[in-house]
Amino acid sequence: MVEAIRVYEHGGPEVLKWEDVALGEPKEGKIRVKNKAIGLNFIDVYFRKGVYKAATMPFTPGREAVGEVIAVGPGVTSWKVGDVIAYADDPMGSYAEEHILPADRAVPVPPSIDPIIAASILLKGMTTQLLVRCCFKDESGHTVLVHAAAGGVGSLLCQWANALDAIVIGTVSTKGKVAQAKEDGCHHVIIYKEENFVARINEITSGNGVEVCKQCEEHN
Repeated sequence: MVEAIRVYEHGGPEVLKWEDVALGEPKEGKIRVKNKAIGLNFIDVYFRKGVYKAATMPFTPGREAVGEVIAVGPGVTSWKVGDVIAYADDPMGSYAEEHILPADRAVPVPPSIDPIIAASILLKGMTTQLLVRCCFKDESGHTVLVHAAAGGVGSLLCQWANALDAIVIGTVSTKGKVAQAKEDGCHHVIIYKEENFVARINEITSGNGVEVCKQCEEHN
């Protein structure tokens, strides 16, 4: 038996129950992982509230973690017991001491990267990669507008776009987030609660606007 968070009904944080669960051994192509650090994401809240529907009830939330491989199923040759790996997305269930997942969902975590850092960045990094290289491919000379520039995805996106020599304009909600956005690569930061960001963007770009606007903010 291992301990895990279980959700029997949708609702607020009070529906999260810490209890013993039977996990079993990994089957063909799967590995069993003892979690070292677990990532928390807005999507977990959406499943808990019922905005997104879990495949079964009850369920264990969580889609991101770093852990140590403690057992491998038949046919698994890519991992061995003792390897430290990270995983994200499906299958859900990382809010637990241990988790079983397909071996091909795991990626190695080198000793130079703290498990807490790795567990906090993988899913957000995948989202950032989608925004920077797939939805619209940022290039040198582009002017990129990033909403929620000081947030988890926003901070990664600003760093990446800046590294590509794009001109990065970020919006934040408060003055306290301005320094963080600048540190993460914004050339210009707009406090959208205090300024008309459309007017400011026209001013910054001399009326030329931006190549792309990327929304990095979650909404309920």
